[in-house]
Amino acid sequence: MSSASPRVLSGPAAIADGRGGFVIDTIDVDPPAAGEVRVTLAAAGVCHTDHASLRWPGALVLGHEGAGYVESVGAGVQGLEPGQPVLLNWAIPCGHCFQCERDAQALCERTHELDPARFGTSRAHAGGTRWRGDAIERSFHLGTFAHYTLVRAEAVTPLPASLALDDACILGCAVMTGVGSAVNIARVQPGDSVAVLGCGGVGLNVVQGARLAGATTIIAIDRVPAHLQRARELGATHVLQAGDDGDEAIIAAVRALSDGRGVDHAFEATGVAALAFLPLRLVRNGGNALQVSGAHGTGALELPQLFWNKQYLAPLYGGCVPARDFPRLFGWIAEGRLELASLVSHRYRLDALADAFADMLEGRSSKGVLQIA
Repeated sequence: MSSASPRVLSGPAAIADGRGGFVIDTIDVDPPAAGEVRVTLAAAGVCHTDHASLRWPGALVLGHEGAGYVESVGAGVQGLEPGQPVLLNWAIPCGHCFQCERDAQALCERTHELDPARFGTSRAHAGGTRWRGDAIERSFHLGTFAHYTLVRAEAVTPLPASLALDDACILGCAVMTGVGSAVNIARVQPGDSVAVLGCGGVGLNVVQGARLAGATTIIAIDRVPAHLQRARELGATHVLQAGDDGDEAIIAAVRALSDGRGVDHAFEATGVAALAFLPLRLVRNGGNALQVSGAHGTGALELPQLFWNKQYLAPLYGGCVPARDFPRLFGWIAEGRLELASLVSHRYRLDALADAFADMLEGRSSKGVLQIA
């Protein structure tokens, strides 16, 4: 049976304008078809990827971290009902493609549109004056900077009633990416040493993931003292404030804290392309270097004389398998082992998105959240 409302619903959304900016306008969101869920968003996390989405060549509903309530479900959707609190995840597994069948659901070929004919259209339409009636794409097939969104059922995970939605919304990217990169991809082991370059939303959760995995040396590196203080509170054993004296000073300091050889695992979480390869110089021979920020652009790699058996990994979404990983995160939160609420440094209304972007880019916030409803 279907609980889908036949009505089109209208509400505000932040829409990239195709010229590097955005507007707050109205969108009309269709009723859910078979296998779809329409969600009333309560809160959405803000990250650098959302700001980068302003470069999208056309209209785009922004946002890829979100939590809210099921508004209605389409035919065939099981385990979800109207009014239920839910988390959205942007790496949406189909369960049947080449990657999903190999337990690499974050790389789902349907979601990443290697087979676009199987995906369908956005089915969100502009209701305001600017693009009236035109179909509008949604960031990462979610578009969480909006009052309503329409998504595939596979993008939806029920949330424990105990979690506040304006905290839980960041589980769908920042927390999953950071914790998963340490636990699922690097597979940090008890007693390992870790360096984390960049302590924003993702980097702070790499710190938490390393702590959960039992690392005994966790070195947090950032330019902003407040970010380093938060990293220490979340489990960093050492903090290094980056300055203008270059990479060599960071490399020397990390080696001094790791018996002169480098750490077992080093993570880049700055989003700065020029720093993408720096983890290779922070890890020991035989160690893991991970670029977890998704930075794009030009970076340079210096190959020192002794540079042996190091692995360079660019994990997507912390290797997330939703059915496995989100219950595990919920459990760690319930046990008091994974911090969530205090990760959010700033909260904004949807119409203050410009302020959220500015605070993020200037380093004033470590993680901002839009309170939508």
